Amino acid sequence: MDPKPVTSDKGSPQTTSSPDVSGEERYNNVPPSDITFEEYLHFAAVQRRLEDDSHKVDAPEKKSWMARFSKDVNVNVRDTKELSVIEDSERINAFRAMRTASWASVFYLITTDILGPFNAPFAISQVGWVPGVVLYCFMGLAALYCGLILWRLFIRLDSQKYPLRTYADIAERLLGKSARHVCTVLQTLQLIVNVGTICLSNGQALSQMSKNRLCFSVCIVVWALAGMIVGQIRTLKSYGWLANSAVWINLLIIFISMGVAAHSPPNFEAASRAFGTPQGPVQTHAFEPLALNDKVNGIMNMVFAYGGAMIFPEMMAEMRRPMDFWKGMVLAQALIFSAYLLYGAFIYGFQGQFTIGLAYQGLSIFAWQTVCNALSLVTGLIAAGLYGNIGIKIIYINIVEGWFNGPRLLSRTGRLVWTPMVVVYWALAFVIGSAIPQVQTISALIAAIAIMQFSYSFPLLLRVAYDVKTDAMVADKTYVPGQGNSGRIDTWRHWSRWRRGMFSGRWYFKLFNFLTGLAALAMAFLGMWGAGKTIQTTFAHAGAATSFGCSPPV
Repeated sequence: MDPKPVTSDKGSPQTTSSPDVSGEERYNNVPPSDITFEEYLHFAAVQRRLEDDSHKVDAPEKKSWMARFSKDVNVNVRDTKELSVIEDSERINAFRAMRTASWASVFYLITTDILGPFNAPFAISQVGWVPGVVLYCFMGLAALYCGLILWRLFIRLDSQKYPLRTYADIAERLLGKSARHVCTVLQTLQLIVNVGTICLSNGQALSQMSKNRLCFSVCIVVWALAGMIVGQIRTLKSYGWLANSAVWINLLIIFISMGVAAHSPPNFEAASRAFGTPQGPVQTHAFEPLALNDKVNGIMNMVFAYGGAMIFPEMMAEMRRPMDFWKGMVLAQALIFSAYLLYGAFIYGFQGQFTIGLAYQGLSIFAWQTVCNALSLVTGLIAAGLYGNIGIKIIYINIVEGWFNGPRLLSRTGRLVWTPMVVVYWALAFVIGSAIPQVQTISALIAAIAIMQFSYSFPLLLRVAYDVKTDAMVADKTYVPGQGNSGRIDTWRHWSRWRRGMFSGRWYFKLFNFLTGLAALAMAFLGMWGAGKTIQTTFAHAGAATSFGCSPPV
């Protein structure tokens, strides 16, 4: 039975429930390969219209400059008063219950990152003043552009009928199941390495606070155990106020460490322990005379600064109104860019070649170093909890719900599955943090393997795929819900469809995104080489921390 819209006296569409179609249940029962691209676009457009109506926005009359970032092609509900119905069901109501975050919450969540600006001085110290400033500006603009691409792809493909919940969902709808598997593996890897890196940095902080009296591996275990407790939170909304406090605490650490660094010498002992740098006068250079792998390692630490794009779809999936995501994202990127560049340049100017991976741990006055370390423990645990929350959700959605048809995440039975998953996840994070006790190199390695893809290459290539598909639809008949792809005049087996997709419309825009995406992939492979080479060199340094050892790296 086809769903029929119910119209109120005012002519606005109302929803009714139907036993034949059950929203998310239909999506779970019908293989994604059997759902046409046109259907995704149609119900996403319906969903955005319903959200506009609920906020009393006159969508047909008003079109902001942001809307020009993407265009409607063949699937247009703005010119009709008859909207398809989104049916209610238990699973859809559960899905709606998760969509509670606002764009302000998104702002705080994006800016909650323990490494944040604290690795920016090290990144600049590896390349010098000129490349450091130029690359931070360029990468910031590129990250903003790619973030807007992800936002537009999400609102063009997400609906209550066919909800997007992960980055991998976007990839699957545009490029197929293989792309989904690649994204899922890389995303899971990045998140668990992020959590492991934060356990490592918190372990370094605790080790410094104890004046290296505690075994370093024990210091990491402490934070893995703490994470197993914090990780029991299942929704991002619960992290909103925690993320809010973490932003202000991080800013406090920035101001304290800047003031102390300007009025005290660098921590020569920490620099010697970490890199073997001999004590001497502070030196800075316009272009650092270091080996290529060290410079590449520094650049990859810059990439880490803009690594939030990997969880943008997960954040939008929990927003009341995903159309507002760009507000929180733009403000967060502006704050991140300003904090990273100003803080990085300031600390590098005073500490030069003695700058270490986490700048506040390079303070020579122990009392202030301890204050910063203590504050960082709080923000680190919040950030690790956020990354762990999303990382476990990805595993839960793809394996527990997807492969085994397990219970819903927010159900009582879901809690019984979630709890042991948290314990195992944080145990793996401990293994990662202890195996490579070098914050700056493990950050560069994961930046090259995963962050470069999620923040730069994947959004660009996914946008190319979206534009090729939508431009190929120009010659098709207008899409009618329930009739599949019957309106297509040809298929992807015909050159005519490929020709329209690639060469019609804004072909120059597609070419730019495609070439830039390939360049990002090339840079990622270079980053993998640089990080691997630097890890090898650091382990070979006499006195360097060893895997699962008691000797601290700083």
